[in-house]
Amino acid sequence: MTRTPTRTASRRGAVLAALAALGTGAAGLLGVATAVPAAAHDATTDAYAQVTAAGGADVHVELDLEYDLLMKSAWLTAEAYDARGDDAQDAQLAEHADEVAAYVTERFQVAAGDDLCTPALAGDPTAGDRGGTPYATVALDYACPGGPDTAHTLFSALFPDTESFVHSTETMVTYDLDDEEGSAVLTPADPTVTTGEHRTWHRLGEFFVLGAEHLLLGPDHVLFLLALIVGSRRLRDVVLVATSFTVAHSVTFLLAATGAVSAAGAVVEPVIALSIAAVAAGHLWTARPGAAPVLDVVAEPRRSWYDLSRADVARLAVVFAFGLVHGLGFAGALGLDEPWSWGLLGSLLVFNVGIEVVQLGIIAVVFPLLVLLRRRSPGAARWVTAVVAAGVAAVGLFWFVQRVLGLG
Repeated sequence: MTRTPTRTASRRGAVLAALAALGTGAAGLLGVATAVPAAAHDATTDAYAQVTAAGGADVHVELDLEYDLLMKSAWLTAEAYDARGDDAQDAQLAEHADEVAAYVTERFQVAAGDDLCTPALAGDPTAGDRGGTPYATVALDYACPGGPDTAHTLFSALFPDTESFVHSTETMVTYDLDDEEGSAVLTPADPTVTTGEHRTWHRLGEFFVLGAEHLLLGPDHVLFLLALIVGSRRLRDVVLVATSFTVAHSVTFLLAATGAVSAAGAVVEPVIALSIAAVAAGHLWTARPGAAPVLDVVAEPRRSWYDLSRADVARLAVVFAFGLVHGLGFAGALGLDEPWSWGLLGSLLVFNVGIEVVQLGIIAVVFPLLVLLRRRSPGAARWVTAVVAAGVAAVGLFWFVQRVLGLG
């Protein structure tokens, strides 16, 4: 039989589409593999500052800083850097309190009006924990000129890129100062906030970008979303699972970020890794040899959005349950620890919107390509999605074992 030009072009298009999808999946997995061992988010650090008025123009600051980075940045002894456990780290922090204070006060500054405030340690630094990572709390009192009506400016250059072993450090500031409660994200590009001048829209914009970055730069959540996409048949399916995931992680994110619920990072992170493997393995099971075709986009009759089979309901329930755990992971990454306020709620909601925008963007790019491939060449699509799902499942299992054993 002679092949017609139309049929030849169609086959060529199917092959090119399959190769493009396979290349996209391989590139994504390669990027993840190069990031292993992976935490939930990009390989940098966050610093946390709680700032309160201390009478007159004076200010009290409590900084939470990653212990290992603080020891390394302050160029302390190997014994200080290698200390493990709160008691050993407390002893090292007390012994090296002056060096720690010198490093911190040079990089976190407070000004009253145009004048810098004078910092002093308010007791020895202490060791603690944030999401399974050792942190040090450094309390400082800043003696400031001026009176109670003087506006304050906060500046952070903690763990700068020039130290080479960190990058893009963000300092999460919450303050109750000058009769104003607020929060801000201080970055190398925007390292200051001034009371009375920190516009609401600017602050919300910072949290929107922060939410977008936490999803886009978080291989855990990106791989989970990829596993959901390759296991979805129609637009209806991907919208339903994405909605289930969104509702679930939004609930636990808001509850955990406001302190209503809490969960140890040592539990949350392994379960997140397991959820990635489980969702990807679910698609592999449906795509196994001898199983009914996952999708026939031509022959399968259209179904209403509410016409759910038992398999659909079970999948949505599983995604919802895992979404609850991912929400705890998002909250742990944000790391806010402050009392409830409407300003806090607004920041959290905008952070969550940033997550959703990136999530929808990934779906809008990947899912149409997958549908096109399935229409042009269902066999190639089945093979490509199985390869991607197998890679995602393998990475998820690797992270799960790594986190359970504490090797990350």
